[in-house]
Amino acid sequence: MRVCKHIQGSIAALVTPMKPSGSLDQDAWERLLEWHINSGTDGVVVGGTTGESGCLKNNEFQQLAEHAVKQFGKHGSVIMGVGSPSTAKSIRLAQIAEQCAADAVLAVTPYYNRPPQAALIVHYHELAEASELPVIVYNVPGRTGIDLLPETFAVIKQHHNIIGLKEANAEPGRLHALLNQAGRPVSILSGDDATACASLQQGAQGVISVAANVVPRTFAKMCSLAHKGMTGDADQLDNNLQSLYDFLGCCSNPIPAKWYLNRLGLIQNGIRLPLIWLPAELEQHAEQIYEQYQNLESTHS
Repeated sequence: MRVCKHIQGSIAALVTPMKPSGSLDQDAWERLLEWHINSGTDGVVVGGTTGESGCLKNNEFQQLAEHAVKQFGKHGSVIMGVGSPSTAKSIRLAQIAEQCAADAVLAVTPYYNRPPQAALIVHYHELAEASELPVIVYNVPGRTGIDLLPETFAVIKQHHNIIGLKEANAEPGRLHALLNQAGRPVSILSGDDATACASLQQGAQGVISVAANVVPRTFAKMCSLAHKGMTGDADQLDNNLQSLYDFLGCCSNPIPAKWYLNRLGLIQNGIRLPLIWLPAELEQHAEQIYEQYQNLESTHS
């Protein structure tokens, strides 16, 4: 197993920039990566849900990975999203990620087919055996239709190549149950921006964030304050971000995030069906959010 670096702090679940035709925009990809380097982002997830993973071809996944490792790799962790309803496809993506020298893979629970808990154990252990890359499990029942239970993860994490869990189920008691499990110590990462600050203060090691796409300096600052135990300052910054979190969830991810990045001039207005560009009825609210949070971001530059 490779030693995984810096899987902590503010980790941006990156959008995949595209041209209006839907093809990858390599120039915009390089701009985004450089922006995150300069903004203090600790890590990036490439080809995850926010990156429209279900619409990416394997050669595009490889292209994104190669450039992310080359450009961002010496500054922080590069984590490749390899989640799929198919164990075989997840394994193939993990092998591509390994060839590209990524630091780890992030694998969401197999969506749509809703495997039972025992099958999740087999799925993740097969993936962990398939390459040397460390595996971060990802639980987001609101998207997948299946909730990976803490007692199931307690079994999964016994595999030496499982190094963490991104938990997006924010129900009361879930984080406490995960942080207090016996057995191998692994990293618990928040997957829910709205409760991320509280999770960090309770012991989570980092956040894989959608908001970090659009206000990377501010979000990295909030994570740093929470890690340092500066609760009041972290809470104040987190409270200021709540309207942004709401906006980024106003319709399917990454539609709002892509609109915001396009408004910043960092990406073109490309997105792949079945997703569409931000609906016209949301544009006025989006402009208000943009003005509000660009002022906040500028204070942390």
